[in-house]
Amino acid sequence: MTLQGATISGQPSVFARARMRLVRRSRRHAYTQAALRIVLVRHGRPAISTKQRTGHLGFSDYIDAYEAAGLDPSSVPPEELQDLAKGLSAIFTSQRPRSQESAKAIAPHAELITDSLFEEAPLASPKIPLIRLGVPAWAVMSRLLWHAGYHPEIENYRRAKQRAKSAADILIFKAQEDGTSALVAHGYFNAMIGRELARRGFKKTGSHRVRFWNAVVYELG
Repeated sequence: MTLQGATISGQPSVFARARMRLVRRSRRHAYTQAALRIVLVRHGRPAISTKQRTGHLGFSDYIDAYEAAGLDPSSVPPEELQDLAKGLSAIFTSQRPRSQESAKAIAPHAELITDSLFEEAPLASPKIPLIRLGVPAWAVMSRLLWHAGYHPEIENYRRAKQRAKSAADILIFKAQEDGTSALVAHGYFNAMIGRELARRGFKKTGSHRVRFWNAVVYELG
């Protein structure tokens, strides 16, 4: 059996190849001509203190508590961020409470589209005995070791990078539909998505900082 536009050998005919080239060109043209905007926002301050010193076992427990924490009720999004979210019918979030509650605080009118794809790149507490450090110092050390290959029973950098590419695909698709898409998620993974968007030609306004409610806007076209 043969298919229309294909040869018996299974290779597409000259006409079929020409049609495929035309479709690819039209898609590239539509992608580059449409004005797209993607807003990446870090969540607000979680309801858990970072001002504590602990050993590696304590930091391991802290990671779990941080992931389960919701938004600190006293942490309010800046007015300019709320203005930026006006007009959005939907906002993407991760499954973490601090992400979802932050999105509701920014745009209470918007539908939340929650997906584990947008979770933070994970950390594991390094088993370094006999030292006590502040939580921020443990986090920096853990992230450096994660990049160096320390990922016991957690997602590694290669897989997180692939996840960031998939996240960028979703955000771009939504922006192609609505002109703008927004994600309220996590600082480090947002930066990974941002690097993927930059690789695809998006220009950014702002920078990824270790700051709650930090927003970076990526635009194309």
